[in-house]
Amino acid sequence: MKIAGNDNNFLTIRYRSSTIGWGLSVLIFLSVFLTGNLRAQTSLGDLRSDFSREGNVILFSGEHADLQMQFCTPSIVRVRASWERSFDTAGKEWMLVENRWAAVNMELHETDQELIVDTGELVVRVKKYPLSVEFRKPDGTLLNTETILETQSAGGMKKQGEAVWVQKKLLPEEHFFGFGERMDFVDQRGKKIQLNVGRGTGRPHIVGAYNILEANYAPVPFFMSTRGYGIFFHTPYATEWDMGHTRENSYSFKAEGGAVDYYFIYGPDFPKLLDQYTTLTGKAPLIPKFAHGLHVGTYSGGTWGHEQHTSDEYVVNLGRKFKDSGIPADLLHLDSTWRIFGPNGHGSTTFEWRETFDNPTAMFDSLYAMNFDMVGLHVRPRYDNGEKYNLLDRAREAGVVYPEPDGKGEFVNFFDSAAVDWWWENGVQKVVEQGAMFFKTDEGSAFGHKANESDKVGPQGEEAERLHNLFPIAYAKVPFERFQEENNMRGFNLTREGYAGIQRYPYIWAGDWPSEWLYFEPVIRAGLNMGLSGVGYWSHNMGGFEHKPDPELYIRWSQFGMFSPVAHLFGMDHPGYKEPWSYGDQAERIFRKYDRMRYRFIPYIYSEAWKMHNTGMPLMRALVLEYQDDINTYDIDDQYLFGDNLLVAPVTTKGAQTRTIYLPEGTWYDYWSGQQYTGRQYYNIVTPLEELPIFVKAGGIIPQRNRIEQLGEMPADTLTLEIFPHDTSSYEIYDDDGTSKEYTEGNYAVTEIRSIDNTDQLRVEIQAPEGEYEVPERNYRLKIHTEISPKAMAEGQRRLTKFAGYAKFSDSGQPGWFYDEKSGELLVRLQGSSRHDITVTMLK
Repeated sequence: MKIAGNDNNFLTIRYRSSTIGWGLSVLIFLSVFLTGNLRAQTSLGDLRSDFSREGNVILFSGEHADLQMQFCTPSIVRVRASWERSFDTAGKEWMLVENRWAAVNMELHETDQELIVDTGELVVRVKKYPLSVEFRKPDGTLLNTETILETQSAGGMKKQGEAVWVQKKLLPEEHFFGFGERMDFVDQRGKKIQLNVGRGTGRPHIVGAYNILEANYAPVPFFMSTRGYGIFFHTPYATEWDMGHTRENSYSFKAEGGAVDYYFIYGPDFPKLLDQYTTLTGKAPLIPKFAHGLHVGTYSGGTWGHEQHTSDEYVVNLGRKFKDSGIPADLLHLDSTWRIFGPNGHGSTTFEWRETFDNPTAMFDSLYAMNFDMVGLHVRPRYDNGEKYNLLDRAREAGVVYPEPDGKGEFVNFFDSAAVDWWWENGVQKVVEQGAMFFKTDEGSAFGHKANESDKVGPQGEEAERLHNLFPIAYAKVPFERFQEENNMRGFNLTREGYAGIQRYPYIWAGDWPSEWLYFEPVIRAGLNMGLSGVGYWSHNMGGFEHKPDPELYIRWSQFGMFSPVAHLFGMDHPGYKEPWSYGDQAERIFRKYDRMRYRFIPYIYSEAWKMHNTGMPLMRALVLEYQDDINTYDIDDQYLFGDNLLVAPVTTKGAQTRTIYLPEGTWYDYWSGQQYTGRQYYNIVTPLEELPIFVKAGGIIPQRNRIEQLGEMPADTLTLEIFPHDTSSYEIYDDDGTSKEYTEGNYAVTEIRSIDNTDQLRVEIQAPEGEYEVPERNYRLKIHTEISPKAMAEGQRRLTKFAGYAKFSDSGQPGWFYDEKSGELLVRLQGSSRHDITVTMLK
């Protein structure tokens, strides 16, 4: 006997029987098998009636389920399937920000076998027998299909019990990127992935919490394919993605509950895909400008087990030491040991200060007097009873905890506005009045799962399972918006867990990874995958979190940290706490160097953040994001683009004196030496401990500001434009007031810089700022990398003075120029200011 299955779960049977009894037994067996198999797995079946259309929505009725296609834009299609034959019209607002769409022009053409919908940017072919979906380019090129074999459609949308899934054909050259904060791989072709907010469990931590394969702090059910499309699985449930692991010719994505509901997005390039995905789930807002400086976390002198050493005096002295050491820092947060731990232990929040803090209000006042711009506190989402407030008992009595059996709920019900108001008024407001300006919202994964620091699992059941992945979004959203209102300033929040849409309430940090070399590179990988998933404001504990790092690791990790989207310093190694002076003079000196370098680069970083807000392009970009046609970039997970013009390659091997880097297509320059490299090649470069390998794209323009101790100190009265000339290039410097939300109403300005490099001359054009925001007047300096010593320099029609040496150029303070033949750097001081357009010409 031979049994073969097909898409509709019917069987083709061939057998020979010498007895009637044997054949009857087979028929009985097959009848039972077929009935069970159909119950276990149900497809859409064949089309059973004509389709119907209402505006952008086309509905198909299949034998077992209905299929709905909503054309959101000419390049975004929402695909839904319902075995109940009804579609929830309400958007899942925690993930989506856009669910209302303008009319889409489309042409429909029907044949006996399919309906063809052409939007001009995308062609969708809905096959009738059985119902399945295929996407093509307007020229007919196949993008994506559910027809896996030529003779049958073995893929498509299916339901089994409460689970739903979609199976599609995997094309030979196809690779997949995204899926949120994955620490395992960047290219997920051939992998099987579980997405559900949480981390590895079990003891010891080396097989549990420190398991990079199970780390799932911020999963995002979205991927981009090198075929030029992306898929966002619009579900809050735990999902499984088999990206060619089980079968080399197909991939699938499956949810444990809910319905089939996904968005198919056509690019074809990755930046456009990210732009469209973040149109659906939200663009990252601009955080305050000063928040692009250094963030410092502290256990106030006493981490767990050392709580008796905590004090407000320690925090004030810490802030003062950063200032006295010439290490710029703008934000500071106190981690969990600022508060007393009640009966529920470390995992809950009492909002009551530990007795070792004599005067928290005076502590806040002292830090703000040192020009720290914001000081915040660590919280967790469960109430606890303390010595004064007894918040847990009162919250239960008020009915504002998320309900659990026997009235034992502990979680703040962030899904309910009345519960949120109670939390704010009875807990948060007490520390706000003392000076707290933001929260670090930790342990969002504990809702419905085992908590980090206890065996509690919180709410259980079907509804809690549905809300588990959404809880971190609701948890971050509330303090982001409430503090925004309280501070009369842009929203700001630091959180560990997230899901689709978390980029609206930035920022994410990568979790508590030990200060060991083997965890360094996976953290970089996590940042790359976050950027590929639409989350741009991301950070990590530079130097690692637990354990004491060796000084070399601390230096290398800190270099990476200063060229991360957010520079975040925090650790629990007692008594070092990742404070730079704790790891030797060399570590402190190099930390200071890169911290100051970051502050100089703020005009560049802030301008890139503006682009991220508008386009979804992250600050930290995997090479494949901009070079998706270069197969060499697919598995590169230890170097990245930092904005438009910089390529960063951290050194992640202890004692390494060299490292291999890959430079994509084009011409590149070593930032430190100015050496020129041809792209699309691998290089072995020398890596002294002092230097983070940085390369600049040819034509790159990097605006930098004058030396400052913190970003709120003064406007940048002089900008240095560092230029690596190549053909014609440009850069836009973004300016606004740095703190308000007025930028969302158009109150900002853009300054365009152009570099035109010809055979006989180099011209730099600096436009006066354009826009509603009035930029404080500033001057400019140029730092141009060129192998050619100028014959002459002119600003407009005025010839600039040549200085014989750097000392004379530096001391004069007058317009003019100096060329250093050894370094190949041309330094130019200009007379004009930002009030007018400026043109500078170098004659070769």
